[in-house]
Amino acid sequence: MAGKARTKRCWLLKCEPEAYSIDDLARDGETSWEGVRNYQARNSMRDDMKVGDRVLFYASNADPSGVAGIAEISREAYPDPFAFEKGHEYFDPKSRREEPTWVSVDVRFIAKFPEIVPLDVLKVTPGLEAMGVIRKGNRLSVQPVTPEEYEVVRALGLPKGRAQKKA
Repeated sequence: MAGKARTKRCWLLKCEPEAYSIDDLARDGETSWEGVRNYQARNSMRDDMKVGDRVLFYASNADPSGVAGIAEISREAYPDPFAFEKGHEYFDPKSRREEPTWVSVDVRFIAKFPEIVPLDVLKVTPGLEAMGVIRKGNRLSVQPVTPEEYEVVRALGLPKGRAQKKA
């Protein structure tokens, strides 16, 4: 008997545009999401992210900060290669390849919003009141979002014609 299909989850991934932007992801098509050095964020990546999960790509420390587009998880967790690279800013001498402390996932581009959906808009949009990114002090670079929150933000970011297509 076949197992029950897993419901896709949704995530918000933050990145500073100077480090990697939605335009970079659009150009590359796919990239590894490495360098996460927070245990809670790592646990989400390692234990919960699956291929096909939807992603809100959030530009942090931008002008304005906000959701710049959407992507999806294209490869599940694997050891973060930079954790083993001496001299790299993400090197971790305690991490072991057999049991890595830190992981990466791969992310595939889906769409860039014509304009960033700013944090100020997210804060006042009905249906997003409990969204992690709008809560003071929530600085995690990897955050779960509900499917409903994902849909609200997607609809805010995509023009009406494109928002109808399930991105």
